[in-house]
Amino acid sequence: MKANSGALSLQQAPPISVPFRFFLSAPLFLLAAALLLLIAGPQAYASRWTPAMLALTHLFTLGFMTMNMLGALMQMLPVVADSPLSRPVLISWLVHVPLAGGTIMLTAALFLAQTAWLDAAIILLGFAFAVFLGSAGYGLGARVRNGTTCAIRFAGIALALTALMGIALAGTLTGYVKVSIRQFLPLHMAWGLPGWTGLLVIGIAYQVVPMFQLTPAYPQRLSRWLGRAIFLLLVAGSLASLLSRASWLKLVAETGIAAAYAIFAVATLQLQHKRRRIIADVTLQFWRIGMVSLLGAAMLSMAAQVLSGISSDPRYPIALGVLFIVGFAVSVISGMLYKIVPFLVWFHLNAAVADRAVPNMKQIIPDRAERRHMQTHLAALLLLLFSVEMPLLIYPAAFMLGFAACLLWLNLFAAMRLYLKCTSMK
Repeated sequence: MKANSGALSLQQAPPISVPFRFFLSAPLFLLAAALLLLIAGPQAYASRWTPAMLALTHLFTLGFMTMNMLGALMQMLPVVADSPLSRPVLISWLVHVPLAGGTIMLTAALFLAQTAWLDAAIILLGFAFAVFLGSAGYGLGARVRNGTTCAIRFAGIALALTALMGIALAGTLTGYVKVSIRQFLPLHMAWGLPGWTGLLVIGIAYQVVPMFQLTPAYPQRLSRWLGRAIFLLLVAGSLASLLSRASWLKLVAETGIAAAYAIFAVATLQLQHKRRRIIADVTLQFWRIGMVSLLGAAMLSMAAQVLSGISSDPRYPIALGVLFIVGFAVSVISGMLYKIVPFLVWFHLNAAVADRAVPNMKQIIPDRAERRHMQTHLAALLLLLFSVEMPLLIYPAAFMLGFAACLLWLNLFAAMRLYLKCTSMK
């Protein structure tokens, strides 16, 4: 199968090393999360505030999700927003190294309760996000105005707020800052998950779902208003939390956010049903897992708003986290990687070795390798969900999660090795 670059410009794209350093690092943090889960065992599920659960959450959200998302943005901003980053190789190093180091320091500090290590994490992560947001600021306020750039712009604001609140919370633990952990921690989570993660996935979906899955475009009304609505609901929910008096506004905001993501999930599944290619590929299956998980998370969240028995159950936030983080975010990101990475290899090889034929996308990462990873990931997701009720299943769940992380890394590494082999033969 040959890929079609469409309106993408080779002149605008950064070197392939820019996104690949992020993509190849991210699965290693997923593997670390699996190892931590094996070490902690069922005690990790005692509460969402256990040291193991806090460390685990940040290995997923910072180490895997944000690592991949920043890499994807560095690739996509020049292309979809007509806004190339200045000196992208240097910027990628200045973001990637402190992000990786800061994530390691933060998770170690949370898991081992070593608040002294938080100082290094604050400096490293603060520097990484400041460099990225500073260099991408022009792109996030892009000249190109559409549903994608609107959602990415709101995701960038959400990332900045998430980072600032995270630094303030860490600073509170070290004694340098004093904020209300009880008040700011839910806001940190809200802006980080449905804010930064969800809005960025929505924005990228507007481009990659029609392009790579051969579906119709998202409805114009949906792509125009969905990102704005979610962002405004997050603002309203934050104000309600800070005022501590407008409980009705908080209820409306949280229910509205859940409903908005349910609409996005249903719309995506409907578009996939209308796709022009009958045979379902692995990317499509990853996205379907992600959309079903997102729909499940939205329905669980809405049920918790009206049924106090659900919201007070300690299993509820863990089940919600598994559905949103592992079921939705990790699934969708994995599916996007299996289109973005082969496309980038094909894309850059056409420029580097234009005088001869290059491997097509199916040769860069074979379907069999992608499918093996998808099946392992699905098994890990199901085991993690069942382990919320039967904690001893945490051990096979952690093993399958680690196995899936290894398969993903090997597939991405094989693609990069193929690129290096082809370019060395010039």
